[in-house]
Amino acid sequence: MDIQKMQRVVVDALEDVKGQDIKVFNTTHLTSLFDRVIIASGTSNRQTRALAASVADKWRAAGQRVSAIEGEDTGEWVVVDLGDIVVHLMQPAIRQYYHLEEIWGGKPVRMKLLPDSSRGAGGPDPED
Repeated sequence: MDIQKMQRVVVDALEDVKGQDIKVFNTTHLTSLFDRVIIASGTSNRQTRALAASVADKWRAAGQRVSAIEGEDTGEWVVVDLGDIVVHLMQPAIRQYYHLEEIWGGKPVRMKLLPDSSRGAGGPDPED
C-alpha cells in the first residue's frame, strides 16, 4: 500500500471517532525509521483509547500489521506504531506541553478531510 493510502486509512479512522486537530507530517527528511507522524487530540482518556482502537482496527482491516500500541493504560498519550506511520493521540494539555509539531512539523502534509469535517489541515493532497 502506498503512503498516501496508508495515511488516508489512519486519518479516516481518526475522523470516525471525532479526533480533533489532526495533523500529518512527512518525516522522510528527518528519519529513516518511518515516513509519517500523525498527531491528533482526544477530549478524554476514553476518547484517546477509542481513537487508538479505531486506528488499529482500520489498519488491520486494510490488511496491515500494527507493530505496537503504548499508553493505553492511562489514555493521556497513546502511541500507535504502524511501521511507516507513527500516530500520537493526546489530550490537549499534554499535546500543548510536549508540542510534537515543533519536532516533526517541518513538512506538513495537506489532506482532504471528510466532507462534513472542519478539522485538520485541509486542502489538496499533494505528492510528497
